[in-house]
Amino acid sequence: MIKQEVIDKVLETARIEEVVGDFVDLKKRGTSLIGNCPFHHEKTPSFHVSVSKGIYKCFGCGVGGDSLKFVMELEKFSYPEAIRYLADKYSIQIEEIERSPAQLAAQDKRESLYVLSAWASKFFAEQLWKTEMGQVIGLNYFKERGYREDIIKKFELGYSPEEWTALVDKAQVAGFHPDYLAASGLAIERDDKSLYDRFRGRVMFPIHNLTGRVIGFGGRTLKTDKKVAKYVNSPESEIYHKSDVLYGLNFAKKAIMEEDNCYLVEGYADVLSVHQAGVENVVSSSGTSLTTGQIKLISRFTKNVTILYDGDEAGIKASLRGTDMLLEEGLNVKVLLFPDGNDPDSYVQKFGATAFKDYVKSNQQDFIFYKTNILLRDANNDPIKRASVIRDVVESIALIPDEIKVSVFIRECSSLLDIEERILLAELNKIRLNRAKKADKDAARKPQSPPPNAGMPPFGMDGPPPDFFMTDDERGGVAPMENVEQPVQLTSEILQEREIVRILINYGDYLATWEGDGDIPVAGLLLGNIGDIEFKDKAAAYILKVYRDAAENYEIPDAKQFYSNSDTTISDLAINSVASKYSLSENWNDDKRKIYVTQEYEHLKQLVVTAIYRIKKRKIEAEMHHIREEMKHEQDVANLEVLIFKYQKLKEAERLLGGFLGNTIVK
Repeated sequence: MIKQEVIDKVLETARIEEVVGDFVDLKKRGTSLIGNCPFHHEKTPSFHVSVSKGIYKCFGCGVGGDSLKFVMELEKFSYPEAIRYLADKYSIQIEEIERSPAQLAAQDKRESLYVLSAWASKFFAEQLWKTEMGQVIGLNYFKERGYREDIIKKFELGYSPEEWTALVDKAQVAGFHPDYLAASGLAIERDDKSLYDRFRGRVMFPIHNLTGRVIGFGGRTLKTDKKVAKYVNSPESEIYHKSDVLYGLNFAKKAIMEEDNCYLVEGYADVLSVHQAGVENVVSSSGTSLTTGQIKLISRFTKNVTILYDGDEAGIKASLRGTDMLLEEGLNVKVLLFPDGNDPDSYVQKFGATAFKDYVKSNQQDFIFYKTNILLRDANNDPIKRASVIRDVVESIALIPDEIKVSVFIRECSSLLDIEERILLAELNKIRLNRAKKADKDAARKPQSPPPNAGMPPFGMDGPPPDFFMTDDERGGVAPMENVEQPVQLTSEILQEREIVRILINYGDYLATWEGDGDIPVAGLLLGNIGDIEFKDKAAAYILKVYRDAAENYEIPDAKQFYSNSDTTISDLAINSVASKYSLSENWNDDKRKIYVTQEYEHLKQLVVTAIYRIKKRKIEAEMHHIREEMKHEQDVANLEVLIFKYQKLKEAERLLGGFLGNTIVK
């Protein structure tokens, strides 16, 4: 177990903009940073990061939290995994309390697979550098390919011995369970349940996730036997899903954001050679067709993609496949083919880094124009094939969401295809209409979402966003996590309780001037006036209890302690209480323009008193309802008179509170 003081140091050191910025391309907007949400698919940014509050919040799918919760949710880390990741990022030494055998045995499967994969990567690297066969076969192969030693070490390349059980034997001696060797794909299970190595006699390419942890492997054979597969990759596992991984992205993400462009190549060798040439914003789909998950990864960091593929016929077809998906996601796509059958790896090895960079800069072209020229070349003068080319090109243009780009491509393609612009536009509209009809039919088959919660009370500029009290389902968000209760019905009582919590979290430590009492913290006034109120909402009740316990020691809790609470109903309530989709423009509240907007914190007395009166009024109404029920069944005249007297007193109190709140009491 990690010591608490280490955990506290990690949480204090981690900066939300740096942690999130490693995975999302963030842009400044007002007082917040925004980007495309990594937790759901979107084209218009709705993901906000508040540096001052140390939180993130997506107003599209509803997720939110602090640095710790971000890496836990994004990488599916356990709490200790996330702490270790942040500690490593900020070079904080981890000190652990010695764990018992029972605690070690309870270590979850995912963490065991991560540990095993890291161990296997180290095993392959040691075989490469420290054994005679590894140096003669593996290391010589990499050096013959032109890879420098620093690149070999940076990408943790390795060698798997030819023996059938070299890794299996070493892993079992190291204490790894056979089930995990099979589950990770490092070993294959025979019919008799014995295990043998999957990657025998191959040079190894570890595959990393975004945080740099090894999740799988690619192995290349050095044999010329055509019966032996050239490449063998790890199978799908609990930590490795090939459709959601891009080789080299953990090394490339920073360069991609800096260059605002991603070079997409086909294989491991292409990534290594291009990276070694000084072009580090390069990733590979590892020989698989481009997937939506991989495109989503790229779009976190840039909207610009340049595809670098082989110059042969297969390379041309490969560059056309999957590219329409990039266009549909709103990415700007360029394509580059290398001459004389070269690929990125061979070209940079032949001509060097400078020539490679110059060639890429001078010869890349927009995908639409590239596709038009390639298809026209194949069609020659055949009118039927030309008609098919026109339709194919327009279908790609129709995928682009940016209307300005669409207009430019239509105009340019009109000249390239030698056809009137209006005809292309007519075909474009026809394609879009058919797609819209299909989308409507698909939507009609799906169950309708419940209507959004209505009748929301108004809030000040610093108040919660419009969807503050909405459930994840109402926001269109993800389903609740396991072991978390379903959202409670949002009655007026629950809304009032959450408003109390919102005030406590945002302004609990603020001092406000109260007549006759001087300056008093907002938390003290609230807690002192609602001591007789019992909250029904469990998350709100928990936060209120923490504040009450702290008040006994004359302390006010730090809201950050709620952001990473293991109960998501508590962490979500805390995040929603402080998150705001909007911020005041710097053009307001300045002496030059003489325009001033009052902030919620400038009217704390009214805010707090109103909240107290509302929740008191709710309690009075509940008591009045209880008395009315008693009166229905009371037979004793004396007791009935007592109940009527109590009811009248409560009714008078209700009128007074209603008058202050601006309510009209009609019952």
